[in-house]
This record gives sequence, structure tokens and C-alpha cells, in this order.
Amino acid sequence: MTLIAFLQAQNCSNLVASWRHPETQLGYDTPEYYQNIARTLERGKFQMAFFDDRLAMPDRYGSDHAQTVEHGARAVKLDPISVLTAMGLATNRLGLGATYSTTYYEPYHVARVFATLDLMTRGRVAWNVVTSLNNSEAANFGALEHLAHDLRYDRADEFLEVVMGHWDTWQEGSILHDRESGRFADSSKVKRLDHEGKWFKSRGPFTVPRSQQGHPVLIQAGQSGRGSEFAARWGELVFVIQPNIDVARKAYAAFKAKVAEHGRDPAKVRMAPAIYVVTAETRAEAEDKKAAIDNLVHPVDGLTLLSEVLNFDFSTKKPTDPFTADELESISGLRAILDRVINLSGLQNPTLEDFLRYSGRGTMAEMSPMVGSAKDVADQMEEWYTTGACDGFVLAAANMPGTYEDFVRFVVPELQRRGLFQREYAGSTLRENLGLAVPQSGDWKSMYR
Repeated sequence: MTLIAFLQAQNCSNLVASWRHPETQLGYDTPEYYQNIARTLERGKFQMAFFDDRLAMPDRYGSDHAQTVEHGARAVKLDPISVLTAMGLATNRLGLGATYSTTYYEPYHVARVFATLDLMTRGRVAWNVVTSLNNSEAANFGALEHLAHDLRYDRADEFLEVVMGHWDTWQEGSILHDRESGRFADSSKVKRLDHEGKWFKSRGPFTVPRSQQGHPVLIQAGQSGRGSEFAARWGELVFVIQPNIDVARKAYAAFKAKVAEHGRDPAKVRMAPAIYVVTAETRAEAEDKKAAIDNLVHPVDGLTLLSEVLNFDFSTKKPTDPFTADELESISGLRAILDRVINLSGLQNPTLEDFLRYSGRGTMAEMSPMVGSAKDVADQMEEWYTTGACDGFVLAAANMPGTYEDFVRFVVPELQRRGLFQREYAGSTLRENLGLAVPQSGDWKSMYR
């Protein structure tokens, strides 16, 4: 199975309450903090660590950043590329993924940043492709409001075509380094893109040669209708959030079928749900640890994060007032969360309380928590993996770095004993360790239709 660590370059993990945990290290503003986590993950043979990101402080709740700052609700956000660089210098095999937005960056810039880091880490980099979420991000980049949901993905499709086109500039064997003849490279094997489309114009030629793995791996997390189509077209590792194994199995089968509809091999696309794991020597100890973590959660955590991710100010709603059809239609952020709340509640017009309950936002309930001894957790992971619910897992942390240290100490050896997880890395590049082929020049035009 594929194991990915789900990280945040910020003052807390995915769980806002994590910074309140007495064992959490608060060195999130130092390279040593991230390098320590990276070494732990590499010791546990994780294929990759990747960073989620937003381009604004969560300030949609009450149209103010005060609650975010006071409660530490992801108030600090560092640029993940700089953090990954530090982690890359401390490791040799661990894959390194970062989130960059197709809405607020330019294709040439993104292509150059990731291609360069891929060379500097000898082929271990992935790009988590997102379209961003809310008006706060728009405001930071000089826009009046965020693009509509489906329009963002239309733009992102062309963005990917430009990036992939630039990554295709330097063909195999183009660099000669022939000192005797004075030829650095074969110019017939270096192409200019000359892209002109609806959203972008980008000429080239691109200035960064191909890496050991061809080009960075593409991560995607689209689960809504339009987002899922985008993920099926472009994603090589698809990260999802599922409430339970039954929903996960249905979603897994449906998504793999969608990948096939795009003319791609479903076996070459990894699908991995996010989970929280709390483990210890015994189940009782693990349950006690989870109870202590749950007690750290503040109600405002969920409200702040829901407002951010759905681009809607939840302070305007009373707990038991149903959302109107117009209000639901105005939600333009991560619509997969809206779909989850409606599906699990069975209500077309859920209330604020329903959003908190069924989204699980701000709590461990959001990401299918697995709690218990090494055997307990491995049993659950094995069931998901062997019954068509996933190809692996994205592990979020309830406290840092304790979650990863406990998982590597307790669960990884049990998964390895069962033959479910690797004992050694398959190779030096991320593609080798994910079982993905190295793309050749020109492949993307036929593979990503």
C-alpha cells in the first residue's frame, strides 16, 4: 500500500487543536522541526510527505481574522516549497509534495519551481494541483472575488496543458555536454511551446531540463462532479476524504471507471483517503489518547474552517436554521464537503449543526479515525486496502510529531509483517516508489486527454 503523510507548513496540523496538545512541538517556524518529521517518515519507509496549503489566513468567519489568530486556527502559513527544500536536504528517498494554485499563480512559474526542486531532490517531487477556495485568497492577489467553482477547473485544465507542455521541452538525449565539439545540447531536441489559449499565452522555451523521473508527480483532490473529472484526467495520486469504508468502496470503483473513460489505465492512478490514526501499546491506551485529543477541540475551530473551505460566513447562521437553496448555491469553495453533508444527513437544506456534525470539520471525525493497538489499526487498514476501498492512505496528525513517531513505531512493523507495506524503498525517485512509469517526451498528449 501507499503511505503518504499529510502535512501543513503552519502552527498546527490538519487538526487545529493539535497545537494545544501538551506533547506537540512548537517549532513550526524552524527547519529542524520539518527535517525531524521527514527523517521519521523516511525511517518508516513512507513513500511521500505532502503539504496542503491556502493562500490566505482563515478570515471568512465573521469577516474577521480575530478568531483565527486568537485560537490558532491555521493562522501561520509558510510557503511549502521552502519547507520541502529543507526536508529534501535531510532525506534521500522520501517523496516531497507541495500544493500550488492554478488560480493565483502562472503556469511558467509553477512549472519552473517544481521542475527545479525535482532536480535538486533527484526526482522526488510532486505537485498537488488545487484551484483555491475563497474570496480571502482572491483579495490577497488583487481580485474582487474568487472564480466560480466549475470555471476554476476549466481554467485549470488549460493551466495543466501549459505546464505539461513546458515540462516536455527538453527531450531525452538533448543534453550532450560535448566539450570537444563545443556542443552543450542538441537544439533539434529542445522545443518551444508557443501556447495561445483562452486563459493563457506562454511561449517558452522552458529553461529547466527533465529530471530523473521525467517530471513531478501530479496529486489531485477533486471530489465534486467537475473536480472529479479534473482528477480523473490529470491525477496520478488522488487524495480523498471519505466518511466510512462503504462510501469509500463505491467512490473508489466509480472514480477508477472515470479514469478509464479518460483513456487512462486505472491501475496507474493511486487513490488514497485521508485518515487520523491514534495508536499505542494497547487499545485502551489509544482510546485514552484520543479522548484527551478530543477534549482539546474548541467549537469555533469547526466554524472557522467551514467558513474558509466553503467560502461562506457561518457566523451569519443560527445553529438550527436550515440553509436556503440560494445560500447553498452560493457556496463556491470545496463543494465535496457540501455534498458530504447533504448525503450523510439526508437533508437538502441542512442546518449549521448538520454541517458541523456531518463534515467533522475541526475534529478527527472528518478523516475516518482509526484508533487502537498496532493490530487494531492494521486490521482496519488491511480491510480498506484489500476490499477495494483504496490503494493506500494519507495520514493526518493529531499531534506533531507524535502521530508519525507512534505510527512508525507501532503500525508500520505490523503492516510489513503482513506483507502489506514495503520494507525498503523500490528506488531513488518518487515514481519508482509509487510504481509509476517515467513519462517520456510527448507522452502527456496521449495520456491526458
